[in-house]
Amino acid sequence: MTRSAAGGAAPKGRSRRNFAGTRPVMDDVARLAGVSKQTVSRVLNDNPAVRAETRESVLEAMRSLGYRPSRSARSLASGRTRMLGVISFDAARYGPASTLTAINTAAQDAGYLVSSIALDTADRDTVVQAVDRLSAEGADGVIAIAPQRRVGKALAEAHLDIPLVVMDNALGDDTPMVTADSRGGARLATEHLLGLGHRTVRHIAGPTGWTSAERRAASWRETLEKGGAGVPEPLVGDWSADSGYELGRRLARDPDVTAVFASNDQMALGALRALHEAGRRVPDDVSVVGYDDIPEAAHLLPPLTTIRTDFQEIGTRSLRLLLARIDGREETGADAGAVVSVIPAHLIVRRSTGPAPA
Repeated sequence: MTRSAAGGAAPKGRSRRNFAGTRPVMDDVARLAGVSKQTVSRVLNDNPAVRAETRESVLEAMRSLGYRPSRSARSLASGRTRMLGVISFDAARYGPASTLTAINTAAQDAGYLVSSIALDTADRDTVVQAVDRLSAEGADGVIAIAPQRRVGKALAEAHLDIPLVVMDNALGDDTPMVTADSRGGARLATEHLLGLGHRTVRHIAGPTGWTSAERRAASWRETLEKGGAGVPEPLVGDWSADSGYELGRRLARDPDVTAVFASNDQMALGALRALHEAGRRVPDDVSVVGYDDIPEAAHLLPPLTTIRTDFQEIGTRSLRLLLARIDGREETGADAGAVVSVIPAHLIVRRSTGPAPA
């Protein structure tokens, strides 16, 4: 049975009270531990200057009193809100949604709350308003999932006065950027198809202005040129399965098409349906490669060959870089001192690709 500092039994499952019968506060912890209130604050914020025996005395006082420090108390003690802001665009898509989940998990593990703002438009005023709102809420730092070039431009013009980490968009200064290796992923996809004997590879690209789409299209083109293959005009989609289906219908009518690389799995999914409806067998007649490796990719008919993006690592790395900036320390590890942190892509071969038809 746990007892309060006054010697009476504390009812199980209920907060204990201090000497005056109210909920315990930091002063009560300091009084019971025989230390100053400042020392209690240092313990709450894991200050390494506190001696081990003093720290244990304070923690024991907290346990005895049933003291649970409020977020506001921590903020007053440290000068921080322990809250981070995240600005995201097109948050319903698999990539941004997976990255946001990873950020939330990593932030929770680090003792931070996350305030997220999902924007539908990427114009400058909307971005600046989101930044101003997070600043007004007292965010200790901001992560911007910024997949469009104009978003990066707006962030650069916002002049954020708190630490910032961006994804996919270099701001032209020392702001850390975390990005997936879209160029490397597109190269792997194109080389895989050329290696199977296909004379060239058609490309269903992502929308104009999206940095990942532009990098993938550029790398696809460069890989074809390097391999001595013809470079057909890319077909531009909007990331949706509907656009992949409509563009896939156009490709299905061309008997010379034997290999397709789509810039995301949703567009690849639409292309698979279009090819099936046109009687073009996958992979016997046409091989298809997607991008991102969504959870459903392995269960499509046929299972989709794709490029895997580690969204978990992207979110975790971004959070780690932001906390390092907030704490005023340099990040350690392979990316120490780097402004751009690139997360590798991996080719996942399944049954949607095969040798070029004779």
